[in-house]
Amino acid sequence: MIPAEFEYTRPSSIAEAVAAIAEAGEDGKILGGGQSLIPILRLRLAYPSTIIDVSRVDDMRGVREDGDAILIGSMTTHHDVMHDALVVEHAPLIAQATETVADPQVRHRGTFGGALAHADPAGDLGAVALALGCEFVANGANGERRIPASEFFLDYLTTALSPDEVLTAIRVPKLGAGWSSHYEKFNRVAQAWSIVAVAALVKRENGSISEARIGLTNMGSTPLRSSAVEQALAGADVSDEAVSAAAEHAADGTNAPSDLSGKSDYREHLARVLTKRAVLSAASS
Repeated sequence: MIPAEFEYTRPSSIAEAVAAIAEAGEDGKILGGGQSLIPILRLRLAYPSTIIDVSRVDDMRGVREDGDAILIGSMTTHHDVMHDALVVEHAPLIAQATETVADPQVRHRGTFGGALAHADPAGDLGAVALALGCEFVANGANGERRIPASEFFLDYLTTALSPDEVLTAIRVPKLGAGWSSHYEKFNRVAQAWSIVAVAALVKRENGSISEARIGLTNMGSTPLRSSAVEQALAGADVSDEAVSAAAEHAADGTNAPSDLSGKSDYREHLARVLTKRAVLSAASS
């Protein structure tokens, strides 16, 4: 199909992008890598009056150090993120999850911030951002603000970004010594959306798990943190029995959807199995 008619603008700075969004109003749409927006436009599921293409905004690209964190520009492609030395060193969980996103063509065009702002609960990066405790940097008419990942995802395809804001960067705290990670994903076919996936961060001390952070993909209308598993793992031995017992709580407090890919009880089962695998893999790496 052919998209409905719209105005097109291509700012070259964050300030120009914010001004363009303000002028377009709520009927404007931001175009990043286009891997989510363009199919929606072609199917006429959205009718924006204006497309604001931010692909020329260099300040929204690249990865750099920012004190005790790294800052990933929202327009940085998945390919560049997963191969960046700072990401691999300080947030390997991001590289592990990004490697599973779609296919090479999408990873070369799609952007890190675009995928997060799209907020599809089946997307791989939301659960990772929650587990890592990321902050989302947004710029709008009232200046810059930072939104904790725990407050960013509000509902299905809905975030805390205001209509006049653009996501410009994601701030990722550097992991300290003793942390290891693993992203475990289950899908029907290669390169497809997650039916369920688990982002696991594990910190070991004296042979036991001192702390764990568990993010769940596609177990509700938003990405989720599994506090029940995290509490059960605190102080647990790195053994099959202990991790298995903790993983039994993976579906607690979730609202797994039912669709053509699987019913909710199937997803709950997957969450328990994948959590165990992810934690054991992280703890042994």
